[in-house]
Amino acid sequence: MAIYAFGANYDDYDVSQDFIDNAIVGFGWNETEAPDLHNFISTLKVGDIVYIKSFSPSSSDLIIKAIGIITNNKVKAIPELVSASVDVNWINTNEFRVLKPDGKNNVRLNSMYEEFHPEIQKIILEKLFQAA
Repeated sequence: MAIYAFGANYDDYDVSQDFIDNAIVGFGWNETEAPDLHNFISTLKVGDIVYIKSFSPSSSDLIIKAIGIITNNKVKAIPELVSASVDVNWINTNEFRVLKPDGKNNVRLNSMYEEFHPEIQKIILEKLFQAA
């Protein structure tokens, strides 16, 4: 089991609620535009924890919009929404903020990444178990 973060801002449009409503998480770039992300999403496993995040480098906060668990890791496209996605059971959909953690792992601006920061991992797990 691992914890992964996903951004949900598509050309200044927030698709977080679309992810929640469709019980998915993913991204919009096709395989030619983002072969690395297509490879990345194919490595996710059933039981992995995912969260939707928003982050601005000028902010002192990381916004967490939803936390869920991957229920089906078969990658699928939803043409009107994403090029690649996996199924998620969204367990906590209450948005909250956490202080930007100290550290040198500068991945917060990435579209998706594995979460390694121990403070963020702890918060994600606490919020997940509180909601379950």
